[in-house]
Amino acid sequence: MTALIIDTDPGVDDAFAIALACASPDVDLLGVTTVFGNVGLAMTTRNALRVLALYGRDDVPVAAGADRPLVYPHPHRARYVHGEDGLSDRSHLLPERATGVAGTDAVTLMASLLEKSAEPVTIVPIGPLTNIALLLAAHPGARGKIERIVVMGGGIAGGNVTATAEFNIWSDPEAARRVLAEEEVPTVLVPLDLTHRCAVDGAWLSALAGSGRRGSLLVELTATYRRFYSQSMGHDGTVIHDAVAMAEAISPGLLSTTAYPLDVECAHGPSRGTVVADRRSATARERSGPDAGREVDVAMDADLAAVREFLLTRLSS
Repeated sequence: MTALIIDTDPGVDDAFAIALACASPDVDLLGVTTVFGNVGLAMTTRNALRVLALYGRDDVPVAAGADRPLVYPHPHRARYVHGEDGLSDRSHLLPERATGVAGTDAVTLMASLLEKSAEPVTIVPIGPLTNIALLLAAHPGARGKIERIVVMGGGIAGGNVTATAEFNIWSDPEAARRVLAEEEVPTVLVPLDLTHRCAVDGAWLSALAGSGRRGSLLVELTATYRRFYSQSMGHDGTVIHDAVAMAEAISPGLLSTTAYPLDVECAHGPSRGTVVADRRSATARERSGPDAGREVDVAMDADLAAVREFLLTRLSS
């Protein structure tokens, strides 16, 4: 059984990731925290509650977190990809949850859940890393209760919101640098380089839609998102980035990782928010000067068919 905390900004692919955790019998979902990102905090929180309601998870505590980055204002949301409400303007199709948000903030909830857990916990941040940076800064003792952090973010070869930066990291580069480059917590980064390769096609989506009410509703939520990706890919389908990261969190080793020292560009300019992976050999790094820093496991490869099958099987259950 994998104990999980999800930190999220739903978002269509976030909804798939939350659904995947809810549909997996080997997951103990301890809590869900929300952050600004694809849409504003009030909407990401509402969306998280509704996806949990779809799976009858009124028991999972939900707490709202940061509504802006650590330092600088957030440049813009991703409504052009996810729709005005974050779920292709179809959030109203999901049920309302009987229980609302917890009477505390995201960081306090995460710290409490970690402290109470009898086993190490995997944290899955699938939005901007603001809440996670705040948790690690304010509660340094929590590090010992974290099994690993599985992050969806970054693009080693290129970005999606700019030429070099991916949306989650670009939304709060200072927070991302804290988590990816400065903290000594086992971390897996699942970047665009792999999530794009795990894209699902129209046949996959049709199979999920035909699996039952929940699968059908999940596919309904992709309308705006699917159009965006079908246009960018040149064929019918979509990319469910966050669900790929969630699959690795649930089934460690499903994705193949390579350890690299990472840094995040925080300067203002065209490369802001870029994740820089030092892919030189260890020998080359040693010869060039100071220690490059701790290494992060970056998911760069996988059995793509196996990943798609894992996602479809779990989400169809």
